[in-house]
Amino acid sequence: MHINSILKIVGMLLMLFSLTMLPSALVSLFFRDGAHLAFVWAFGLILLIGFIIWLPFINHTAELRTRDGFLITVVFWLVLGVAGSFPLYLAPNIELSYTDAFFESFSGLTTTGATVITGIELLPKSILFYRQQLQWLGGMGIIVLAVAILPMLGIGGMQLYRAETPGPVKDSKLTPRITETAKALWYIYLSLTIICASAYWIAGMGFFDAISHSFSTVAIGGFSTYDASIGYFDNPWIEAVAVVFMLLAAANFSLHFVAWRNRSLKHYFIDPEYRFFFIFFILLAISSVLILLITNTYNLSQSIRYGVFESVSILTTSGFGTADFSSWPLMLPFLLFLSSFIGGCAGSTAGGMKAIRVLLILKQGVREIKRLIHPQGVFPIKLGKKPVNDRVVQAVWGFFSVYIMMYGLIFMALLATGLDFTTTWSAVGSCLNNLGPGLGEVALHYGNINDPAKWILCFAMLLGRLEIFTLLVLLTPMFWRR
Repeated sequence: MHINSILKIVGMLLMLFSLTMLPSALVSLFFRDGAHLAFVWAFGLILLIGFIIWLPFINHTAELRTRDGFLITVVFWLVLGVAGSFPLYLAPNIELSYTDAFFESFSGLTTTGATVITGIELLPKSILFYRQQLQWLGGMGIIVLAVAILPMLGIGGMQLYRAETPGPVKDSKLTPRITETAKALWYIYLSLTIICASAYWIAGMGFFDAISHSFSTVAIGGFSTYDASIGYFDNPWIEAVAVVFMLLAAANFSLHFVAWRNRSLKHYFIDPEYRFFFIFFILLAISSVLILLITNTYNLSQSIRYGVFESVSILTTSGFGTADFSSWPLMLPFLLFLSSFIGGCAGSTAGGMKAIRVLLILKQGVREIKRLIHPQGVFPIKLGKKPVNDRVVQAVWGFFSVYIMMYGLIFMALLATGLDFTTTWSAVGSCLNNLGPGLGEVALHYGNINDPAKWILCFAMLLGRLEIFTLLVLLTPMFWRR
């Protein structure tokens, strides 16, 4: 293991991350909200720590191996969570404990969107902007951004890309060079953000709110500048913009790349994963609308408006709200919450297990039924017209098994902190799926739960963001053997 290279990269990335404090400092100066010193101090402190880590290994060069990529990814996300908490902890206007500051920072970076803060609209504008910015950086993964500059350091970046990108197949690249792939992803990400902000502004949002919400929409994060989230605006056009861009952000970003390069939208319709995801969304939305209508919760137009929005928001793990879905009748809150386990598509900014894994599990189940009827038959699993390697199917089943086991272990640990069953069940699922809102005590915010529970949930957020194995592989003795 190349410890020197790992420390050099972590130091370099920390120095890079320190620059993200400056936009919020400028926002603070512009609005004169008095929080600029917190960002200036955070910038200087993070820059200094990064420089001290990087300096001893400035001339060290080595090619990374796969295990180095795993370690850098996990270490940097942990370090990033600590660094991101500095301005939240130092800001005089919030007065958060360090546990709450780290939880808020980590929730933003992992795009979970679970908040411990109430009275959000009363916060300084710079803090509001910073929270949204954290989600935007975490959405695509700041490490993928860093991959674009690693060649300048004389260090290859493919190992980081494999460790960071979500989904069961991690070796596909949009371009022949990994640097160009990372740049392509960020060009698409930035373009979607600009278009989304413009659409919000045209729909009726103020300029500041439009930029802020575009960050969390494209990142599928869910942070808002108001306690009532998107519901604060009470504007169906704004909600329609959010729905469209949540669905776009939940698609594999390679589809956006291909659509842009070929000037064609047909790939969205022929891609088996996105087609499965979209059909499931339609069925979920119809079910939600019908239940709300049948139970007389809302009238027809309101049932369509709220049912469709919450279905998109929870399924894609965005976590925006226009209504309190946790208080809806019958099994609807649980149905919506369970849909977040599917999440978006692989290669998107969404959380959850990813639609392609659920699709492969369903296809494998159908294949086993066919084998019972025809024991000698050969039934390959296909996505579209292409057969899927059995190794991928086995990996998906392995991921699913470990996902459920980790959910159970974290669930028991959280119960031990004294939380009730409903709160525990939903909080674990919400953080593991990077969703945000849950049921019970965490339906609106996480501020009232105890500190040990918050640290456990931070672990769940990291597991979900790095898709289980990237983190768990570090806990195996085999990983540390030469």
